[in-house]
Amino acid sequence: MCRNIHTLHNFEPAATNDEVHAAALQYVRKISGTTKPSKANQEAFERAVAEIAHITGHLLEDLVTTAPPKNREIEAEKARARAAQRYATV
Repeated sequence: MCRNIHTLHNFEPAATNDEVHAAALQYVRKISGTTKPSKANQEAFERAVAEIAHITGHLLEDLVTTAPPKNREIEAEKARARAAQRYATV
């Protein structure tokens, strides 16, 4: 899956509409194989992004968990630490 799509479930505060839209855009870009569709495909591309963002919002609202919500700053720090380890020069 696309590395730019991040987990949006179980964060406090909850994912914003902008975050959901960004994830939908990345998904559509990945499966369509283009970052900028042609004029002929622009409407279908934008419709797909809107529909995927809409259904993703419903999914996030409907998911249930017993785990405590994650903290965005702590998760971002963990990601930075993993990246530093992954890309460290030997």
